Amino acid sequence: MRIKIIALAVMFVACLSSCKKYLDIVPDNVATLENAFAMRGEAEKYLFTCYSYMPKDADMNGSPALFGGDEVWELPDISETSLYRRLAEGNQNVIDPIGNGYWTDMYRAIRDCNIFLENIESVPDMEMQEKRQWIAEVKVLKAFYHFLLVRMYGPIPVVRVNLPISAGVKDVKVFREPVDSCFDYIAQLLDEAKEELLETIVDPQYYGKITKPVAYSLKAKVLTFAASPLFNGNAEQAALKSPDGTLLFNTTYSEAKWQQAADACREAIAVCEKAGIKLYEHPSVKAAFLISDTTQTELSLRMAFSEKWNSEIIWANTQSWINRVQVLASPDWAPSTQARVWMDNRYNAPLKVAEQFYTDNGLPINEDKTWNYGERYTTRLPTSSHRLYLRNGFATASLNFNREPRFYAYLGFDGGIWYGQGKFNDKLESDLYWLQFKLGDPIGKSSANNGPVTGYPIKKWIHPDNVRSPSSYTTIQYPWPLMRLADLYLLYSECINEVKGPDAEVFLYLDKVRERAGIPAVLKAWSDFSTNPAKVTTKNGVREIIQRERLNELAFEQQRFWDLRRWKMAATEMNKAITGWNIYGSTTETYYRPTSIFQQRFGAKDYFWPISEGNLNVNSNLVQNLGW
Repeated sequence: MRIKIIALAVMFVACLSSCKKYLDIVPDNVATLENAFAMRGEAEKYLFTCYSYMPKDADMNGSPALFGGDEVWELPDISETSLYRRLAEGNQNVIDPIGNGYWTDMYRAIRDCNIFLENIESVPDMEMQEKRQWIAEVKVLKAFYHFLLVRMYGPIPVVRVNLPISAGVKDVKVFREPVDSCFDYIAQLLDEAKEELLETIVDPQYYGKITKPVAYSLKAKVLTFAASPLFNGNAEQAALKSPDGTLLFNTTYSEAKWQQAADACREAIAVCEKAGIKLYEHPSVKAAFLISDTTQTELSLRMAFSEKWNSEIIWANTQSWINRVQVLASPDWAPSTQARVWMDNRYNAPLKVAEQFYTDNGLPINEDKTWNYGERYTTRLPTSSHRLYLRNGFATASLNFNREPRFYAYLGFDGGIWYGQGKFNDKLESDLYWLQFKLGDPIGKSSANNGPVTGYPIKKWIHPDNVRSPSSYTTIQYPWPLMRLADLYLLYSECINEVKGPDAEVFLYLDKVRERAGIPAVLKAWSDFSTNPAKVTTKNGVREIIQRERLNELAFEQQRFWDLRRWKMAATEMNKAITGWNIYGSTTETYYRPTSIFQQRFGAKDYFWPISEGNLNVNSNLVQNLGW
């Protein structure tokens, strides 16, 4: 009987995931399932199997949002490029879609979650309370895996239960469900689970397991996606219908969805704060040195992402630890040591992302009346007053002066200070590493296998306590953060603004994030320094402010890729050229020239992944996404 059930499950997943054969994994699963729920210890192994499908966010080929968008650009000439580099270059296709493994893996994950839910009640040596907790964890995982699919494909087949052995071929050929039904089911699973979960995890060996704050926060994010323009009244998807004529997208905008999302965000914030989750602030001491307020703010911003299990982390992905990406992304800040340690500086931010960050007054660089936007590509000499951000006396672009702390915390650049990495006394200029990227400089371009790419390496990914020795590079590993409190605060501000427009509560949570970032509150920034002070008085203006705040605060965390899509802004942003400084320039005059690297193309069809032709051939009830 068990073998028949598994065989039918395999047939069902095959219909969802083309002709990929699962026979190679059936024997292992049969052997596992014979005993998987006989005792608690074995059932726990199956629980961990359900977790094992979490995406490998920090891996080169693990997530489309890492290297498949416009936020990070990769060395163009190396042989070991990311799979998703092809996506960023506009090479998506329907024969073998880039990232098609998500479809296969997520449905396999959902199948295993269902097997767990069907069998956990039979385990004899467990307390009912623990069973309820594990059931809740798996329901959240099942919701999360469905959400990942909806985020990529839009309407999908929802797998509420695995098919019974009596199911026929017709039953196996499932339909895509309307996108609203998909979101409703995901939210239903999270509602069923959230009150059965632990508020916090005390035992370090179980860090990363799903908690009550995770379930509430995931629901907040899911409902915010459901309320966003890509899914809420998207008339451009009106022609997408199932073969039976079912409309797969709503085409009428609903403000009620934003209210539901706002309510979910408010509840999630309360649950998180009750659990002790708070915005991370680094202590004023680093490695026994009393550090300046400037450095303390920088470390608070850097380490809110890179310090594992810090106070701000709601959920981190223990299936994906950031190690090799740190090594490959790092510029060699100590190049006098001759041994090669693979610090290749191969991932950089485009110039447009560097320009996206605010001025030190907390405003876009083209809206601050005290900042000379027209002269941003000229060069200047820093003085001692800049020494914690810029190398005193070293000419660098005006673009790098008087920027917000997140600019300096998240990015490196020619003439920029790189704090930490074994040197922590910020009172000594000689104890502060700084970068030089011109051709002929110690860490300038020397071959196809090393950077810079644009001139702006991703400092945010690099833990400040990593150490470069003469012959090695030691990294502090950490799990990829999936959600942190700043993300939730900004989601709430966004939802409230869509319901009420400019409101005190909108600015309250927006300003919590800005205060930690070391910039003025929104109303003060726009009233005192902006060329457009009326921007804060309209819903559209505040929406733009919130969106920019998310892009800045959550930069390089795989949020921009999905946010641009749900806001329907990807077609604007991802049709801009990828540019950087002229990394082949050997002088200040030749290096600081904006240089085009690649012209991206993004069309309406690119908002959703194509379903592979193999899947469509196996299951004629699956309709292709528009444009493919």
